[in-house]
Amino acid sequence: MIEVVGLTRYYGTHPAVDQVTFNIQDNEIVGFLGLNGAGKSTTLKILAGLLLPSAGKVTIDGLDVAQAPDSLRSRIGFLPEDTPLYEDMRVRDFVSYVGEIKGMSAQDVAGRVDDVLARCGLTERADQVIGELSHGYRKRVGIAQAIIHDPKLVILDEPISGLDPRQIREIREVVVGLKDHCTVLISSHILSEISQTCDRILVLQDGRLVGEGTEEELAASTAQAGARLELDLRGSAEAVTAALSAFPGLTHSIRHEHDGVVTTSVVLADDQREGLIQALVAAGLGVRRVEESDSELEEIFLSLTSTTTGGAA
Repeated sequence: MIEVVGLTRYYGTHPAVDQVTFNIQDNEIVGFLGLNGAGKSTTLKILAGLLLPSAGKVTIDGLDVAQAPDSLRSRIGFLPEDTPLYEDMRVRDFVSYVGEIKGMSAQDVAGRVDDVLARCGLTERADQVIGELSHGYRKRVGIAQAIIHDPKLVILDEPISGLDPRQIREIREVVVGLKDHCTVLISSHILSEISQTCDRILVLQDGRLVGEGTEEELAASTAQAGARLELDLRGSAEAVTAALSAFPGLTHSIRHEHDGVVTTSVVLADDQREGLIQALVAAGLGVRRVEESDSELEEIFLSLTSTTTGGAA
């Protein structure tokens, strides 16, 4: 379905995407992971035909992105992170309007719109004004407009950002259901959703592809004898970062900070947890919780996107 060879995209002199190569098969759900600025959104925009590559070749469904962008757009559905919606239109009218913009006849739109609304859980909201919908239902409308023309490839950039747990579960079901009809590419910062939704994962770091495969394959490629821990530390994020960065053979990612307590995930190259705790106490941090991590994908991600010389993720 998709063949990408040596994909490179410059913004000025900066390579946002640098010599990326991968293949994606029909009816796969593939997740794109990476820190902010890793090149995920740029790659997805190139695949959607919204940006041209500076170098390399991208072929989708047998068509070259650079040579046939107009033909490709009719085969692609795209949901950007900031969903573009006409808030004064009703749901059914908006989705139908997008279908006609994408070249469908009024008859074809009428024959398809009810099925698309049902697949996205929007049947009961079909005649509601978009501006009156919750954030979760707006995301559903965004997916509906991306699939109304029955594309062969659907690209979803952060489709569950800002949703509550129930909405996330409902959108997950919608996305998994798309696999029966098309290939799906997803970019998300929520690792658990990538783990539960995607067949394979591509990990980008500084514009380069640093990992590719199933979660099990990535786990095997990053296997190490050290410890994977989750810690709650009393102190500022800056103090936590400084203390962890100074510890040898460690990678970490701060997950959140609340009321002076920082939650962070840590990967140790060797099992030096006693030494780590001593170092944290010596740095003046209060160690409130230490647990072995049960989020394997998060630790895989840390291993692929961090150095092992004490640098912060």
